[in-house]
Amino acid sequence: MQTKYWIVLTFLGAIWGSAFIFIKIAAPEFGAIGLVQSRLIVASLVFTPLLLRKKYLILFRSAWKHSFLLAFTNNAIPFVLFSYASFGADSNILAILNATTAFNTMIIAFLWLNESVTTKQVFGLILGFVGVVILVNPDSSSTSIFSAILCLIGATCYSFSTVFIQKYSSATNKFVLVGWSIVFSAFVMIPITLFNLPSEIPSYSAILSAFWLGGISTGLAFFGYVYLIEKIGAVKTSTVAYFLPVFGIIWGAIFLNEVITFGILLGCITILIGVFFATSNNRNIKGEIHAN
Repeated sequence: MQTKYWIVLTFLGAIWGSAFIFIKIAAPEFGAIGLVQSRLIVASLVFTPLLLRKKYLILFRSAWKHSFLLAFTNNAIPFVLFSYASFGADSNILAILNATTAFNTMIIAFLWLNESVTTKQVFGLILGFVGVVILVNPDSSSTSIFSAILCLIGATCYSFSTVFIQKYSSATNKFVLVGWSIVFSAFVMIPITLFNLPSEIPSYSAILSAFWLGGISTGLAFFGYVYLIEKIGAVKTSTVAYFLPVFGIIWGAIFLNEVITFGILLGCITILIGVFFATSNNRNIKGEIHAN
C-alpha cells in the first residue's frame, strides 16, 4: 500500500479516535440526547447540499428505506448509547470497546449470512471477551459495568448495520445510503430531544466539541473513508479499527489527563489481538468501521 494511503488511514484513525474525548467534554453539558441531536444536525448540514445534487438525488428513491433503518441502527441508537456510556467510562475505554465492532460483525454474519467461522476466529472471539473482562475489572479502570454494556450494545448496532448493508444494499451508492441515514436520524431524534433539552446553554468548549463531532468526526471524515475504499478497497480500509483504541488512549491522556494503567493497556492489546484473529479469513464481509 502506498505511503499516501497510510497517511490518510492514520489521519482518519486520529479523527475518529478523537471523537470519544469530545463526547466526554460535551455530554455532561448537552446531555446524552442533546449532544446526539446537535452532532446529527451539524453532520446533516455537511451532507445535505451534496445529497441534493442531481446525480445523487436520483438515487434517493432506491436508498431511502435502507437509509431510514440505518438512521436508527447506525446513528441514533449507538450515538446515544456511547454518549450515556461516557458518564461512567473514560474516553479511552469508549474507544477500546468500540473496536469490538469488528468481531461482533463476524458473529452476526455467521448467524445471518451463514458465513463460515474458523478455529482461529473462535479463538479471537474468546480473546476479545477476555480483553473486555480485563477492562471492566475495577482493578484495571474506573469503568462501570453499565457503561461497558452500553458500549458493547452500541458496537453491536454498528455491526448489525454492516451486515445489513452487505446483505441488502451492496448495489446502493454508499454516500447516498449513509448520507440520508444521518439526515433521517437528525429528524428522528427531534421528539426525544424536546423532552431532554439542557437546563442551561452549554459552554463554549462543549459547543465546539459538538461541532467537531458533527462536522468532522461524523461529517467530513466520511469523505476520507470513501476515498480509501475507492483506492485500496473496503478490507484494507477496515484496518482503521486498529487505530481507534490507540488514538483514543493517546488523546485521552493528552487532553483529559486520563490515567493509562497497565490493566487498560493489557485489555486494549488483548482486544486488538482478538479482533485481528476474529476478522482474519472473513473475506465475504466488506468491513465497515464506525466511530462516534
